[in-house]
Amino acid sequence: MLAFSKFRKAAEVSCVFCRNQKPPTYLRRFSLPSEEPPTSDPHLPLRLCISVALKLGAFSTLKYRGLVSEVLCTNNWFSLYWEALEHIKKSGVFISSDSVYVLIRAYWQVGLPEKAIESFGRMGEVGCMPDAHAYNIILDIAFKKELFVLALAVYNLMLKSNCCPSERIYNMLIGGFCRSEDVNGALVMLDEMGQRDVEPSEMTYFAIVFGLCRARRVNEAHRMFNVMKERGCKLNSMSYCVLINEYCKMGRSDEAVSILQLLEKDGLPLDIKGYSHLIAGFFRERRYNEAHSWYGRMLKKGIVPDVVLYTVMIRGLSSEGRIGEAVKMFCEMTQQGLVPDAVCYNEVIKGFCDAGLLDRARSLQLQISEHEGFHNVCTHTILICDLCKRGMVDEAQEIFNRMENSGCFPSLVTFNTLIYGLCKAGKLEEAHLMLYKMEMGRSPSLFFRLSRGSNQVFDGVSLRKKVEQMCETGQLLDAYKFLIQLADSGVMPDIVTYNVLLYGFCIASKLNGALKLFKDMQNKGPSPDSVTYGTLIDGLFRVGREEDALKMYEHMLKHGCQPSFEVYKSLMTWLSRNKKVSQAISFYLSFLKNLRGREGDSINVLEGYFVRGEVEQAIQGLLELDFRFRDFNLAPYTILLIGFCQANQLDEALIIFSVLDKFNININPPSCVYLIEGLCRKGRLDDAVNIFLYALEKGFVMRSRICERLLKCLFCSPDKRDYAIDLVRWMESAGYHLNNFGWYKTQLVQSRTSNTN
Repeated sequence: MLAFSKFRKAAEVSCVFCRNQKPPTYLRRFSLPSEEPPTSDPHLPLRLCISVALKLGAFSTLKYRGLVSEVLCTNNWFSLYWEALEHIKKSGVFISSDSVYVLIRAYWQVGLPEKAIESFGRMGEVGCMPDAHAYNIILDIAFKKELFVLALAVYNLMLKSNCCPSERIYNMLIGGFCRSEDVNGALVMLDEMGQRDVEPSEMTYFAIVFGLCRARRVNEAHRMFNVMKERGCKLNSMSYCVLINEYCKMGRSDEAVSILQLLEKDGLPLDIKGYSHLIAGFFRERRYNEAHSWYGRMLKKGIVPDVVLYTVMIRGLSSEGRIGEAVKMFCEMTQQGLVPDAVCYNEVIKGFCDAGLLDRARSLQLQISEHEGFHNVCTHTILICDLCKRGMVDEAQEIFNRMENSGCFPSLVTFNTLIYGLCKAGKLEEAHLMLYKMEMGRSPSLFFRLSRGSNQVFDGVSLRKKVEQMCETGQLLDAYKFLIQLADSGVMPDIVTYNVLLYGFCIASKLNGALKLFKDMQNKGPSPDSVTYGTLIDGLFRVGREEDALKMYEHMLKHGCQPSFEVYKSLMTWLSRNKKVSQAISFYLSFLKNLRGREGDSINVLEGYFVRGEVEQAIQGLLELDFRFRDFNLAPYTILLIGFCQANQLDEALIIFSVLDKFNININPPSCVYLIEGLCRKGRLDDAVNIFLYALEKGFVMRSRICERLLKCLFCSPDKRDYAIDLVRWMESAGYHLNNFGWYKTQLVQSRTSNTN
């Protein structure tokens, strides 16, 4: 006890001495050897202070580490402190990790994170290895700067130096993985905690539940939630609300209500956040009555709505088309003394836009622009989006330019919206220039470095590897600067931006421009996805470049991009139009083989039916497979039916029609049109009339062109004129106006007259 009190006294004296630079006489025995007189070295008192603290182990306690950091910050002695450490090292005094930690902490306290990281990297110069304290503060810096990749690299260094991370560090890492939408990484961290005997807390589990919900893996989140309950974790309303919110977002409000019942069973009240999630979920599913019912139930319990809930109600009423009531609720909120935030104002503006009240939307936007903080990027984006939908691209560009001039930098959504509007208006050059503007908004030097050379960074995995390599070679500060520069580089075009612009080029049949953009994208942009390839395949088919389209499909497979149903749908549609129905069928069967759970043998049997021309068995087998997996989609059957019509294989088309009808599946109007046209062309008028009657029975309104075609064929066939008269009667009862048919009305009158005579 006596030794400990002496230790504290000596450390305290050394720290007080740091403040005054007047060493007490009884500390002179700690003076460092020097060739010059002590008075000639103004930094000698500081070195003496540090030497005393090191010898007595003063830096090993939290109180004195904090005191030394405070002294360094107050007197701005950072460089002097580092010089003193180097001098002491030369004198043979052992430098502890804690003595450098106080310098790192001081730098961080005064807002110099780069200097803190630099000091961490220079610990080897004074012969000390980082301990848990030093690693923890560097990790704190990385997390607070939102540089998760750097934090993960430092964590790996920490493990290599046999420092065991604390539960707090693991929680931050798990949170970082979840925020970066890598929930699998978070689950790996949870396993590592178990391997190192670090007990997960409620916060750990909650972070993973939150991450799983954010990744839309709500079933796994629910299982983890149950694990929390089994392990006796203390659950609060927020734990339940996370699940309620995610179920509502996914359109599963009934399951959200079941979670609410568990909440009430555990004796916890549903707070206003929970009500907001639930009401928003019902509005999202267009279950308006239930949303209003829950709002009324909440009011009866005496819970007063806040700005968030009012915003939910305003959004819901607007989606119902009840913009007048939404505005009334907005006024009610302000009368209650609540101040609407930017999100609330934006919902009202969007409601006005959706209701076609653009003038009122722009008027409110001008009104709130006078209040700093309300006039945000989302406000401008809503107006730009509405103007682009109306084809008013010039006005949208004006708002975009005004937005930049006012210092409100456009978001990725803003750029994408305007690029889409420009493409839709046929202004492809301006849209392309907008893409370049996004790219050059980044730091040019960084852009050059990322797009050239062997160390290219295109995705999160390669970026993480690059940062880890820099940290392992001692370039921690360089890694930090690299990530900071990347984070501050402005709005970067994402895959959606490129896809929108590619779509514009393809719709305009400018495939050379689209392919050039695709090449640029591969060199410096995000990796192409299924939408990218599908857009290009459709565009190439559109201009008659079938061979290039099929090569693009092969390129897609070669580069590991799994085709979506939309890609196969495009291939089937164009091949069918080109009368290559067998090849279209082959692509569809390839799609089915890639679906999880589908038996390859079953698909091979169906393929055999098609090869042998047994279309009825093949289509029936496909439908049974669809219903077994609850994955029916009419599109491929429609494509094949129309494809057979285009290839003049009407028997096969009628087989598909009859099998679909047998399964009580409604055939759509385009299929009926193609069948009627094909059957009329072949003179199979009985079958054509049957298809037309089917369309009348289903309530389809056929265009005058196909009606005229069928009537003309019937009138021109002497033995079918009675059919024509009966068909016209049915058409009149179904609401068709025969005055639009001109000549056919005359023919009908003549036929009736001749029958009377």
